[in-house]
Formats: sequence, structure tokens, C-alpha cells
Amino acid sequence: MSGNSFGRIFKMTTFGESHGSALGVVVDGVPAGLTIDVSELIKELKRRAPGQHEIQTSRKEDDFPEILSGIYENKTLGTPITVIVKNTNQKSTDYDKLKNQYRPGHADRTTMMKYGFRDHRGGGRSSGRETLARVIGGYFAGLLLPDVSFYAYIEEVSHFKLKCPPINHFVDRGEINIPDPELSREVMDYLKQCKEKGESAGGVVTLSILNSPTGLGEPVFDKLKADLAKAMLSIPACIGFSISSGFELAKIPGTEMSSDSKNFGGMEGGISNGEEILLKIAFKAPSTVGENAKTGRHDPCILPRVIPVVEAMAKIVLADHYLRQLSYHSWLKKLE
Repeated sequence: MSGNSFGRIFKMTTFGESHGSALGVVVDGVPAGLTIDVSELIKELKRRAPGQHEIQTSRKEDDFPEILSGIYENKTLGTPITVIVKNTNQKSTDYDKLKNQYRPGHADRTTMMKYGFRDHRGGGRSSGRETLARVIGGYFAGLLLPDVSFYAYIEEVSHFKLKCPPINHFVDRGEINIPDPELSREVMDYLKQCKEKGESAGGVVTLSILNSPTGLGEPVFDKLKADLAKAMLSIPACIGFSISSGFELAKIPGTEMSSDSKNFGGMEGGISNGEEILLKIAFKAPSTVGENAKTGRHDPCILPRVIPVVEAMAKIVLADHYLRQLSYHSWLKKLE
């Protein structure tokens, strides 16, 4: 069985469990000769890492990447790149009482339905901790797209909503990835209260992609928008995906829709047109609430930590389609 790999030419396979010895990723399809900067990779992992703020889980992990293959003298070799991150702060006994219980909204029950066996510690393979492997994959995907800018931010948390979108990709997103200092403080206070009460909150993330190459995406099943949707919906707790203004666009007439190219979200016919790609991704409130949330190590809201994951998955999709497009043009040249 599969389900642990993503991509065609730029292919990422993740492995490991939340309370196992390590998690990791094998990234294949990265061309040789690209320069890597481990400090930049560490920065990306730090953006996602737990235990950095009082509104996050208290689980502290360094999330230090160990590169096992595919790199020599800070250059990619063109061979599979394997990176692991060791788990150092597991508290598996916190989950002893859940060994024979199924948490609503988690994959506990459905994992048993599928496999007849599960690792109950921290959700095992279905844990949000798996996303660190995606961030690593996204770092290497970004090496292929140095001129493309990916900027994700929190637009909504519960009843709080950002009034104006940031004017550019250089706007500071603050402590919890909300590009509005006042709203950020209000949301942090709210999430502190949620954590104390054993409550949780969901919300919406907006992703803006600038300087995307044109022609990315295939015209039928492998549309760029379709692969972006799959990438985002594969992130734990993701429950919704839309392009540009999403469902609001379904309410306006065609003449109004066609009058502004921004309504297409940077893609026409499922193929990138070079304009801003704008996506909105909805995440549900964490299912662990009440006493389980108070006594365990859980986030009252995953949005502040999911931002680098959203950006990473977008990078992986665009890198894969970029390599497919290069392959197509290389084939055309041979026919000349």
C-alpha cells in the first residue's frame, strides 16, 4: 500500500511516527548541483516546531535535521535526499489511557478500521508531527524556484478576522503569523483562554504566490489547482480549500467574474498564467478538548504552526510541475 508519497518527478516520501525514534523524508528528483544551506532548513523547521509559545503545546523538540544522503559539500547530488529528525521529548505515558479509547475527530478509530492495529501514542503516523517532513521537502522544492515568493498568513481565527490583506510579502507576520499587531494580541489572549479552559479554535489561512512560472499544470486531471487542493487537504485538520474568493465567486455573474483576472486566482483552465496565485485554506479546531487538552500537550489552535507547512506543500506542487514543464519542453526540442 502507498499513500506516503507525493509528486511525480519531484517526489517526497515521509516516514516515522509521533512517538517513534525519528521522523523523516526521502526527496527524489532534485537536480544535482544545487547549493543547500542547512541553517535555512533549520529556520524553516523552527517556524513549525512545538513549544515556542505559551499558546502552543508544551512539547519541546529541537527538530534538528540530520542529512543522511543526497548531499555532498553542501551540493545536491541528484540522488535521493534522506533527512531525519529524531524525537527527543516523547511522553508516551500521557497516552496510556487512550490505548483502548478512540478520540473523536482523530484517526484513532478509522486507523483500526483500516489496519486492525494502531500506534495510539500521539496519533502515531497520523500525528501533525509528520508535517515536519513536509517542511523539509518544501525547503528542497524551494531551491528549484528561487524567484517565486510564497507568503502564507492567518486571515481568521474563530470570530476574529483580518480587516485588510498585507500590502506585500514583506509585511511582518508577528509572533503567530497574523500580519496585524493589534489583532495578533487579541488572538493570543483568546487562545490563552482557550488553553486554560480546554477549548480549541479553527480558522482560515491565506496563501499568496507571486512570480510563478507560466504554463504549470496539465489540462485535465493534473490541473495545477487540483494538485494544490490535494496538497492542502492532505495537511492534518484541513477541512476546506478555495481559489481566490472561492465560493463567493459562485454568486456573481459571468460578466463581473470575467472583468477582473484576479478572480481566476492565477490559474486559467487549471494552468498557471503568471499572475498571483491566491488560495484560502480552512482548518478545523483541534479535536482534543476538555480535560484531555488540559492534562496533555496539545495546541488550542494549529494555525500559527501550520503556516510553513502550507508554504512547503505549495512549493512541492509547483516544483513538481516546473520539472514536468521542463521535461515537456526538452522533449519538444528533440523533435525540432
